Amino acid sequence: MLGTLVEIRAEGGDGLAAALDAAFAEIEACQAYLSAHQPTSDVRRLAATSPGVTLAVNERTWEVLSLALEFAAASDGIFDPTIAPRLAAAAYLPAELAGGEGDWRDLELLPEHRLRLRRPLAVDLGGIAKGYAVDRAVDVLLAHGVAAGCVNAGGDLRLFGSEAETIHLRHPADPTRLLPVGKLADGACATSAPYFARRQSGGRSLSPLVDPRDGSLLPDFDSVTVIAARCVHADALTKVALLLGDAAGPLLARYGAQALRVDPAGRIIALPAAGFIASSPVPSPVPCRLPSRVATGD
Repeated sequence: MLGTLVEIRAEGGDGLAAALDAAFAEIEACQAYLSAHQPTSDVRRLAATSPGVTLAVNERTWEVLSLALEFAAASDGIFDPTIAPRLAAAAYLPAELAGGEGDWRDLELLPEHRLRLRRPLAVDLGGIAKGYAVDRAVDVLLAHGVAAGCVNAGGDLRLFGSEAETIHLRHPADPTRLLPVGKLADGACATSAPYFARRQSGGRSLSPLVDPRDGSLLPDFDSVTVIAARCVHADALTKVALLLGDAAGPLLARYGAQALRVDPAGRIIALPAAGFIASSPVPSPVPCRLPSRVATGD
């Protein structure tokens, strides 16, 4: 689901099996409505919608688009959910998303989970949907009375109700090795890193991450992890921190988040903000044992 392995752990409370089933069902619903690779998703329906036509979408789609536009406005377009045509042109997304000259400012959200386009456009929610789905699944577990647990969608994860647990990041130069960076409780983290999605083009290694300022695919880059209270915030902010570096500090602080950059040598550098203390000194990498809470990245 969501193009990655999803793991859910639940502890305490009655009816854990039903809670887990409901949480996985919520993840599947997010996949159905938010994935660019699902032909019947709202993302694909939006790409086929003409300007001026009102389109009714699922509440999940409306909510995640609202959050995406919030981050786009707050970052002055550094987080941009309308980079789908560039990714489709590079064959990272289906060809049906290749058209449209509009940008995030051309997407109008209307009451009752409806929206309208000012110009043709296509969206890619890959930079925020996993975090959103993780939060939705956690909400389902809490509604079922689960006392503690973890939802992990390929490294976009959120812990709740448990004691602090050690978080590991993959070493950018050797993703089979892990770097323990600190402990996390009742919080979330997400990572953007190129190591599982690199492509060679013209003698360069490129990633499926787009710089909205010039439409270019980013070459190899250091991995960036963001820690925040909500996984959807951590997911979206990884892209901002990746592109802005230290200049992302004010926006990270606004969401009570912190970014950690891991360079090719395995050094962990904290970007400005507060709320998470990395291990110091940075431990040596440890062999990867594929635990359920490895921040694997996009």
